Amino acid sequence: MPVYEYELCDGNCAACGGRFTLRRPLSAPPLTACPACKKPIRKIISGFSTPSLMKPLSITDAKKAGFTVLKRVEKGEYERQ
Repeated sequence: MPVYEYELCDGNCAACGGRFTLRRPLSAPPLTACPACKKPIRKIISGFSTPSLMKPLSITDAKKAGFTVLKRVEKGEYERQ
């Protein structure tokens, strides 16, 4: 389920603090009011994390991880390393 961030359109609230986060399924209807204070809200576009760039695995790293490493011999033919 995705995480959505919301903030109040106007004012502040002691119950929700003016900003809150909810986990909601994609099939759920859009939220228009705060569940705590019932004031109108809007969805915030928040930041997201991306996987950091990784260096390619070496042959020994791949073998240690349990992968089968193949070397190309000819066109369409491979052998184990």
